[in-house]
Amino acid sequence: MPATSIGLREQMLRRRPVGGAPVAHGAVGSLKRSFGTFQLTMFGVGSTIGTGIFFVLSEAVPEAGPSVIVSFVVAGIAAGLAAICYAELASAVPVSGSSYSYAYATLGEAVAICVAACLLLEYGVATAAVAVGWSGYVNKLLANVFGWQLPRALSLAPWDSEPGLPQGYVNLPAIILIGLCALLLIRGASESAKVNAVMVLIKLGVLGMFVIIALTAYGSDHFKDFAPFGVAGVGAAAGTIFFSFIGLDAVSTAGEEVNNPQQTVPRALIAALFIVTAVYVLVAFAALGTQPWQVFGGQEEAGLATILDNVTRGTWASTILAAGAVISIFTVTLVTMYGQTRILFAMGRDGLLPTRFATVNLRTMTPVNNTVIVGIAASILAAVVPLNHLADMVSIGTLTAFIVVSVGVIILRVRQPDLPRAFRVPGYPVTPVLSVLACGYLLYSLHWYTWIAFGGWLAVALSYYLVWGRHHSALNEVTP
Repeated sequence: MPATSIGLREQMLRRRPVGGAPVAHGAVGSLKRSFGTFQLTMFGVGSTIGTGIFFVLSEAVPEAGPSVIVSFVVAGIAAGLAAICYAELASAVPVSGSSYSYAYATLGEAVAICVAACLLLEYGVATAAVAVGWSGYVNKLLANVFGWQLPRALSLAPWDSEPGLPQGYVNLPAIILIGLCALLLIRGASESAKVNAVMVLIKLGVLGMFVIIALTAYGSDHFKDFAPFGVAGVGAAAGTIFFSFIGLDAVSTAGEEVNNPQQTVPRALIAALFIVTAVYVLVAFAALGTQPWQVFGGQEEAGLATILDNVTRGTWASTILAAGAVISIFTVTLVTMYGQTRILFAMGRDGLLPTRFATVNLRTMTPVNNTVIVGIAASILAAVVPLNHLADMVSIGTLTAFIVVSVGVIILRVRQPDLPRAFRVPGYPVTPVLSVLACGYLLYSLHWYTWIAFGGWLAVALSYYLVWGRHHSALNEVTP
């Protein structure tokens, strides 16, 4: 690529045109529009319900006690404010790449690189985190049906090992799950969307069964000490829970593969938000009504299934739940992997990654190279890193991306007020400002070591941009 003659500051601040943006040399092919509002809504629901409610209660309840219900609402409100902002930008900038593409169009190239780093962290770590949690339900199902489980050596990461118990070496079920999702994504986006929709309906049915059975053992005494850790506990749990709302961001990565994206993406975002928040609150309420909140910390594997065992005094209900979780958590991994491959595609097309990331298979119209790379990286992460080292890193990436999108709405309104928008944020400019404040509050609640790790990750991303990315940007072709 020819070197640009402008200075570093101008390079870092230049923006990708909303329409008619240049494409990097070597980018081959384009994505195919193949699905509509219902399937895209199921993408959002599928990638969200599963990461959160199937196993995050064991992480969040010890932080907030019964007030974790409020934490779910707080996280839902923050996600909802951001989702509305996403809806406007998705209607104005209907391309793949989610908040990376929105940041590129509003805040400039350097910010876009940082947001891309957040998204790649968010999706990569979320894929691994969900795959790690899936392993617990696989073992629960095997134990209930066959009376046998995978040995700890093949179902736990090395750092998950506990004193006095056999050593874990590799999380094999997590690797298998990621491999199956990669194969489906390679076959095509339309096929993936259909499989996802079916599995999401199964998931909702299974969770409905859980709520009904758990409420038969409801005890109001379990809510007496409602907020044992006060407001700080609610905020800390909301920060941990927020990674469960990653699905709302995943919806906007499909901007170039849905029909009529200006209307489809906003509708799917808002519908997914309402469905997800309602299900989360119902399941959390039902679960907390069955047992003291102090017990949740010891139920790290297949927590909801364990609750059903205690309620029914048998294994039939937990077997159904575990089977539903094994099937439906597949959808979370599927959509998070999908989102990551499309962000890589957008970056390759913009020249900020090698153009091999912007090539598609001419038969399936999918970025096969990206899918293979993402699958290998996520498998390695899931195989050796335990869940409790992953969740907060997903939250900080998601929250940062949400803040950038909210700010982007304001900037694009000021710079291009006449740009066609099929959806406009209600209550502008208060709504995007509230979104920034809500997400900022959750960021403040995260642990200090999460910030250190995140800062190191951004430093790596900016170093990459300064050394390689800015010299290969497609915008070099149009910069005077």
